[in-house]
Amino acid sequence: MSRHITSFACPGFHATPLSRRQMIKVGSLGLLGLTLPKLLQAEAIKKSPKAKAKSVIFLFQWGGPSHIDMFDMKPNAPEQIRGPHKPISSNADGIQVSERLPRVSKIMNKVTLVRSIHHTMKNHNSAGYYALSGHEPPSDDQRLRDSISLFPAYGSVVDKLAPGPADVPTFISYPHVISDGSITPGQHASFLGKTHDPLFIPQDPNAKDFAMPELSLPANLSYERVTARRELQKIVDAQARMTDYSAAAKGLDSYYERALAMLHSPKLRDAFNLSAEPEVMREAYGRTTYGQGCLLARRLVEAGTKFTTVYFSDNIGGQSTESGGWDTHGFNNTRMYPIVEKYHLPITEQTLPTLLNDLETRGLLDTTLVVWMGEFGRTPRINENASRDHWPQCYTALFAGGGVKRGYVYGASDKNGAYPAENPVRPDDIAATIYHLLGIDPHTEVYDTAKRPLAITNGKPIMDIIA
Repeated sequence: MSRHITSFACPGFHATPLSRRQMIKVGSLGLLGLTLPKLLQAEAIKKSPKAKAKSVIFLFQWGGPSHIDMFDMKPNAPEQIRGPHKPISSNADGIQVSERLPRVSKIMNKVTLVRSIHHTMKNHNSAGYYALSGHEPPSDDQRLRDSISLFPAYGSVVDKLAPGPADVPTFISYPHVISDGSITPGQHASFLGKTHDPLFIPQDPNAKDFAMPELSLPANLSYERVTARRELQKIVDAQARMTDYSAAAKGLDSYYERALAMLHSPKLRDAFNLSAEPEVMREAYGRTTYGQGCLLARRLVEAGTKFTTVYFSDNIGGQSTESGGWDTHGFNNTRMYPIVEKYHLPITEQTLPTLLNDLETRGLLDTTLVVWMGEFGRTPRINENASRDHWPQCYTALFAGGGVKRGYVYGASDKNGAYPAENPVRPDDIAATIYHLLGIDPHTEVYDTAKRPLAITNGKPIMDIIA
């Protein structure tokens, strides 16, 4: 005879199989006033970690930055591995960074470096999806397409399980939809439904006319009139659904309702008003799309947004010294080092220290988790084009604030930066760590379109980096 009784569930909790011993325990506790729903609620509360971060700024470095040339340098390796840049000491004991990042070296006492991340996805779309969702794709295929069967973005999971204030979007992303041939999966809510999609901002925050007209009411319409029109639209929509209901439209009602709340939110409109920032602060972040995007991320944290994703570029890059991501293979007589020296590293040198220092000055860093990472690193060995290729076997991510240790290194690569030598970490573990710091149990389940329960991550939090 089975030792487990039929599953029970109460609203807001997943069905849980209970053993005979647990049922007897429930029966006895019921005499004391502790009913089954209360017991399940107590169990759920017990499992949920205490939130250390109120918000996350996810700085996604599309294209794959070189770990060996930035945060995991190998000065004693052969020339074809160590590269032309030399390491310099930082203000954190035992941590060195590239000589091209002197300002970054002064904020290393605020960060944790994880130097042992690894996976097997060598193509941008599959690796990008893994980095943005924390779930390994079904195949390492550059033709990987967005699909309702693939997992949602981190911010969409947060919006589902631990949403922020009603008048501010929980999840905002900008200013790019990233792709490499096709749109990279993992940027929206997928099977969770459109209501959990990010508020996506396609405008350039560095543009002179940057504004959010979508968050302003027309001059001849009051908020009350817009609300009344929405009520009329509901009636029309309901009639239409009696004859035809599109699965793709699932969640639009809630999406509209939240949009109306945003229209009535001066807090959100003010956050997007970058012109209100002192000019000296805007210059400090740098007059680039990415730089002003980092400034906007800080303003959104202040407004109450819980998860903000800032994409470094819309494309993987590779040959330009003025735009594009970190995919610096070296083609058509281009070379990696002139590109990163003129574009990628200077932008990182300006934005990363400014953002962390700004958050600290405003008393926000302790409760704001900043994650800086790409989808993979670059090959330890420099290729024939004096550049480096894709390398998911070992790379580095940077964490700051939000409950992580300061001036700390977790994991290590081998002598050539090729493979993890200590404490290997997978993107699944990065996901679990982010959720844990936000107070979300990484083992929580959500349901796909077929109503199957799926864990939000299969990883484990990196407890050693948590302060």
